[in-house]
Amino acid sequence: MHVAMERTPADIQREIEQARVNLASAVDQLAVRTSPKRLAAQAKATLMEKAMSPQGKKAIGGSVAAILVILILARVRKARARR
Repeated sequence: MHVAMERTPADIQREIEQARVNLASAVDQLAVRTSPKRLAAQAKATLMEKAMSPQGKKAIGGSVAAILVILILARVRKARARR
């Protein structure tokens, strides 16, 4: 049979203190990982990286071209409506 080692109050106190230290460290790590500023900066960096890729540049160029076509068509229609 397994005989449990007897713990002294001092042993228990040390274990409690170590558990507190470990818990505080874990909470600090979670706070850093879920920081809104950090998450926003990470999302911005990811978007910038994608935007600078060849595919991202094509997508941005296509979007700008589409917006210009829409604006030109709107002006043409507005001009025709005034006549």
